[in-house]
Amino acid sequence: MPVPAWSFYESRTDREFGRSEGLAVASFRAFMAGAFSSRPDDPLRVDGVALQRIDANRLAHVFQAHADNPLVGLEARAALLNRLGDALLRDAPRFGPEGRPGELFFRITDKARRTELPAEELLHALLAGFGGVWQGGPAPGGESLGDVWPHRYAGGQGPSAGWVPFHKLTQWLTYSLLEPFEQAGVQMHGLDELTALPEYRNGGLLIDTGVLVPRDPGLTQMPLAPGDEAIIEWRALTVALIDELAPLVRERLGRTAREMPLARILEGGTWHTGRALAQRLRDGRPPLNIITDGTLF
Repeated sequence: MPVPAWSFYESRTDREFGRSEGLAVASFRAFMAGAFSSRPDDPLRVDGVALQRIDANRLAHVFQAHADNPLVGLEARAALLNRLGDALLRDAPRFGPEGRPGELFFRITDKARRTELPAEELLHALLAGFGGVWQGGPAPGGESLGDVWPHRYAGGQGPSAGWVPFHKLTQWLTYSLLEPFEQAGVQMHGLDELTALPEYRNGGLLIDTGVLVPRDPGLTQMPLAPGDEAIIEWRALTVALIDELAPLVRERLGRTAREMPLARILEGGTWHTGRALAQRLRDGRPPLNIITDGTLF
């Protein structure tokens, strides 16, 4: 369970948020307070130097984490932000001399002169720019590629044979950037070239509805790491089966793939339903006991 028992209190709305929502609200409030800018005179920005300076203590303050409100993986989350800062500053052609992630928009759209962009190109730019940020399992050639895992039945040919690429967080970031790009006047297309997100809400939905049944009934009680075969298989099946589910949802609702791309089915359907079922059945916890610090998936 990536964020057990932790919550973030937002004084402006007098509301308390947990899990992904809490992390999102806390991050937004930190941004508004200038936590990710190295320039006090320009707080509403993110730059590589500020990210390099973040440590676990600073992050604990941002997320209101303390002994009575513990957040899993503070050290790992701070290290991830440090690596992000490094990656931004190393790649001036994509992120500018100050390592600002927002520069990607201007570089990839030729200063907004491009009015159409395939989602695949945005994903590729994010994978190339943030390749060194994610720390996952070993990868072909000994270079870490992040959310990529070996499996004995993965198949394939060449250097990638036997490896299963997920890149869940990078794909989630791609999906999250679709609306800002379109609001800026750039029409995104080819959305179904991306995959379903292989994470514990979408995958949990498939287990909680009986679509997937563990062959070993004790699997749900075992502590499992992201690199365990059972987790790799579960995530791969999540991607494959939601691809099969998407056209059924469109047919039921009388919508085309253009009208209802996979991104909408994920956000308004599978992820939301998986979250609701997990809350009803297990107080929000996933159906499998995944040992993770929340920095990978």
